[in-house]
Amino acid sequence: MLYTVIKSNSYQDSVSLMLLTNKLSEMEGINRISVMMGTPANKDIFKNTGLYTDELEAANPSDICIVIDTDSEEMIAQVVAEVDNFLKNQASKGQGSKFSTVRTWDSALKKLPDANLALISIPGKYAAQEARKAVEKGLHVFMFSDNVSIAEEREVKELAKEKGLLVMGPDCGTGIVSEVPLAFANVVSEGNIGIVGASGTGIQEVSTLIDHMGGGITHAIGTGGRDLSEGIGAITAIDSLKGLAADEKTKVIVLISKPPAPAVRDRVISVLKTFGKPVVAVFMGEKPAVAQEQNIHYAWTLEDTAKKAMELAQQAAAEAEAPAMPEIAGLDKIKASGTQQYIKGLYSGGTLAYEAAMLISDGLEGADESDHQDGVMLKLDGHEVIDLGDDAYTQGRAHPMIDPRLRVEMIVDAAKDSGTAVILLDVVIGYGAFGDPAQALVSAIEQAKEEAAKAGRGVLFIASVTGTAKDPQQYDEQVQKLNDVGVIIKESNASAVRLAIQIVKQLQGEKAPENQEASVSEAVKALLASKPKVVNIGLRHFSETILQYGGQVVQYDWAPAAGGNEKLAKLLALLK
Repeated sequence: MLYTVIKSNSYQDSVSLMLLTNKLSEMEGINRISVMMGTPANKDIFKNTGLYTDELEAANPSDICIVIDTDSEEMIAQVVAEVDNFLKNQASKGQGSKFSTVRTWDSALKKLPDANLALISIPGKYAAQEARKAVEKGLHVFMFSDNVSIAEEREVKELAKEKGLLVMGPDCGTGIVSEVPLAFANVVSEGNIGIVGASGTGIQEVSTLIDHMGGGITHAIGTGGRDLSEGIGAITAIDSLKGLAADEKTKVIVLISKPPAPAVRDRVISVLKTFGKPVVAVFMGEKPAVAQEQNIHYAWTLEDTAKKAMELAQQAAAEAEAPAMPEIAGLDKIKASGTQQYIKGLYSGGTLAYEAAMLISDGLEGADESDHQDGVMLKLDGHEVIDLGDDAYTQGRAHPMIDPRLRVEMIVDAAKDSGTAVILLDVVIGYGAFGDPAQALVSAIEQAKEEAAKAGRGVLFIASVTGTAKDPQQYDEQVQKLNDVGVIIKESNASAVRLAIQIVKQLQGEKAPENQEASVSEAVKALLASKPKVVNIGLRHFSETILQYGGQVVQYDWAPAAGGNEKLAKLLALLK
């Protein structure tokens, strides 16, 4: 038989009531039981599960409704005693907690006047309204609540964008801001990887895999599953990505989503390309057509995503720990020109040219545009590496290791190019090679520098010498001759290429190209700069986690306005 108990004006969150229902279900003598708030949606659940009674008709959304299926009427008193005990425990938890508990927005902001984030986990019917209030008060929003219409989502996100704020969600399952876990988040190590995801478990999988690999996270920003749909247009995703691009601690950015609407995808990718940081993007279910596109690395699985992010993060860490670039004569003049930022590699050794092309493509995070015809080993923006030993250059003439004349001509031409900043050379000595290759290059290098100077520019030469002191050309003599005309000699071809990359990265930084990072709001920067200060509206245990990991929090024990009477609530809102 079904028995009904209504406890008026006793609002509790749905998760707590689900846990209570589970506990009561284990009581001997109970066939079935359900404890829910008296909202219209919950009344429908009572009907669908066969637990609806006429007494529920009069229940308000702020009333706890208990329906018991039992063969013993005596069980009702035991159930009510358990529920009363539960409510007392909830009240005592509030009194004994280390965070403040309030019942209004005004009280919350008096307790925590510099709050910058509202975490909302109340029924979806009311969530958008509270999110709107939070945005109007200048707070970012993390909306754990679901069952919010797409129209309401777009409205509140557009309002937030106007104010430079983020709305994470609705149905946002997880987040991490400056090591503080939000909602269903894991405790992961701090690192240099930032994540934006339209998938809660996707964020959790990638962030925990990174943690297992020894890496860590700066921030993980959930957007809600619909953010990259055509109806929303990636409002939160784009602003969050820009925030990570501007965040000094974040060196690598990860984007996780199901395949977006095509127009939205194009918009997001165009924004990612403006960042001076590597990005790993995974669109679940969409196998990448290319592995890399400029600074964007595409992944196929969440595991691939984590591995690639770790690889890039380790590179970024190594670069940060690398010794500062030494003072280089003539670099200031190149910077002053404002046009020079490219590497030209003119090689006599094919494998050395290939290695240079590989390192430049990887170091400058770009896709090779060449088809490797006519000895062109790399074309990337204005960067170029040429193997002069290719068949295209040896028809009717000797190999450049034997006859340096073609390379001499090309050195002078490369220096005339207004974009050339660094000319990379290999000098290969030994039996069979030209008798004095360094001397053959000296006149070309001097002429190239003169031509550049006439145009108000400088040009740097970086080279490596492949050989030994026992070779007939004598290694030390070759190095000295090149040093005498200002060539920077490195111990290996790879070292020479890496120095060239370091130089052009600095030159590209000097140029400071216009990009979309500049449009990041101060409010987003402030959110990511320190641990969040949260008004938690709903599930109490979220407050406990925030406090445990160094965030500040005030618990807003929310209940529906006017006891859930919608007409009266609207009237009260108008009167305010």
